[in-house]
Amino acid sequence: MAATEARAKPTLADIARITGVSAPTVSKVVNGRHDVAPETRAKVLAVLEQTGYSSPVQRRSASPGPDMVEVVFDAFTSAYNTDVLTGILESAAVQGVEIVLSVTGGGQPGAGSPERRAQRLLDEGRAGLIVVTSAFSEPQLSAFRRRKIPVVVIDPLNPPPPDLVSVGATNWAGGKAAAEHLLDLGHRRIAYLGGPEDAECNQARLHGYLSALMSRGVPVEQDWIVHGQFRTEHGVEGLRELLKRKERPTAIFAASDSIAVGVLREARRQGVRVPDELSLVGFDGTAQAEDAVPALTSVSQPLQEMGRAALRAVLRQARGEELDSHRVELATQLVVRESTSAPPTP
Repeated sequence: MAATEARAKPTLADIARITGVSAPTVSKVVNGRHDVAPETRAKVLAVLEQTGYSSPVQRRSASPGPDMVEVVFDAFTSAYNTDVLTGILESAAVQGVEIVLSVTGGGQPGAGSPERRAQRLLDEGRAGLIVVTSAFSEPQLSAFRRRKIPVVVIDPLNPPPPDLVSVGATNWAGGKAAAEHLLDLGHRRIAYLGGPEDAECNQARLHGYLSALMSRGVPVEQDWIVHGQFRTEHGVEGLRELLKRKERPTAIFAASDSIAVGVLREARRQGVRVPDELSLVGFDGTAQAEDAVPALTSVSQPLQEMGRAALRAVLRQARGEELDSHRVELATQLVVRESTSAPPTP
């Protein structure tokens, strides 16, 4: 190798020229991809060691700059996401970590090719990725795994694989507590306005609700279970549907505060008094619940602590520390306010 080559920092193109293979192949070896012949891999690794090549991530990690973690939201229009982000930012400030935000707008943790997205995170020196309430696919996870980029998912919409770190709340216990509160007040006609039918957190809340009803011998009316999105519009449309039923429910358990706010909005429009004619319980415990009129009884999730826990998990993985568990579940708590009371007298 020429003296000038030895003194200069080698690039991928330099390694490719020395080894006689393409730059994309060298990139695959550097990033731990497996689709490279063993002989070629060995040759490239030997030259990488001889030249002292370091990847962009290695060079960034050797610099005194702070760690950077990317946080991905499918949308940023809910009090839920605001509370989670607050927890992440507060923890990041204490630990000297920089947070980069991105919004996909489509329920997937990153638009475009999974390989390109994962490579971008690697090239930009991200310590890891936090995905908030998004769906994810195996190709996406594989792209991050191959590059050893830590990923933590908060309240995943689809069931996480065993090796993916996820943070959530006790959704089943929260759903059961919400339904039991209404049952204790004397309600027997209790509807459920849920989120996406196949979402992991929605299923857990629904099953908690069903468990409470069945344990008290209360029949489950399938017509009173309506799935949709965790959005205000679903609460509006859901109440309209329920009011068309031959027998109306006297209480509703809404699977998010946003849905519950939609129910309150439509109840006022329809002249249905809450809680005199209809009791209502939400889920999340956001500022929406406290600010609603009437103030909303809600199952409170520790959303800020979930954000803090996710950041801790990402940083521990990035530093090579062993995690105690790949699933963190934080306790929920029912907070009773003004939107629930005994059912109206027939």
